[in-house]
Amino acid sequence: MAVTQVIRSEWTKIRSVASTVWTLSLALLVTIAFGMLISAVVNHEYGDMSREDKLTFDPTYTSFAGTSLGQLAMIVFGVLVVANEYSTGMIRTSLAAVPQRATFLFSKIAVATALAFVVSLVTSFLAFFSGQAMLGDHSASLGDSGVLRAIIGGALYMTLIAVFSMGVASMLRSPMLSLGILMPFFFLISNILGNVSATKKVGRFLPDQAGSKIMQVVKPFDDDTPYGPWGGLGIMCLWVLAALIGGYVLLKRRDA
Repeated sequence: MAVTQVIRSEWTKIRSVASTVWTLSLALLVTIAFGMLISAVVNHEYGDMSREDKLTFDPTYTSFAGTSLGQLAMIVFGVLVVANEYSTGMIRTSLAAVPQRATFLFSKIAVATALAFVVSLVTSFLAFFSGQAMLGDHSASLGDSGVLRAIIGGALYMTLIAVFSMGVASMLRSPMLSLGILMPFFFLISNILGNVSATKKVGRFLPDQAGSKIMQVVKPFDDDTPYGPWGGLGIMCLWVLAALIGGYVLLKRRDA
């Protein structure tokens, strides 16, 4: 089967599944709503902040506070795109129709990645503008240095979270197992490792800790991270690449 036909088939499968709509919609809504809430709280408490905190205040990064929750919906999206076919048994039919496993897997991931990026880009711009509206006089503007990079970087970050989840789901093949590992890892474990002094130097190289630097415009005084925004995104890309390679290798070696 030609690659274009496989891509068209994967697009039909993805858009016909209800979970695609609700997970991406949830990612958009949660990211924007929580970002607005945090921005409003910060604006209200700005006068009580220390002089050092005011000097390193990052209005752009503040408006992306909802990303920490929105990425969980992106994880669900990425996992379900790949692992649903295993849980329903449809994977056998899909591989019978497309025996070239590389074509099958990467066509699915390409379609899902494109969809995730479009939604993430819209989410990123809306999160920024709504967050800045809540920050009032303490807001940033689109033309400020580093702001546009942070907005586009936020979209790339959310997309890469989804793609990483696709790679992990390709390896584990189970929606429940994949979500059972990814959700606590990104929501809890990674934050602990990144903030505890004993593990901080290791935690900063985890995919979300490194990748989120792309949304940062103002660097805190105590931040001794050995890489910049694009370097952090590059580290995240390596994690994503490793997950995709692992998913492909196991798909090629195992039976459906």
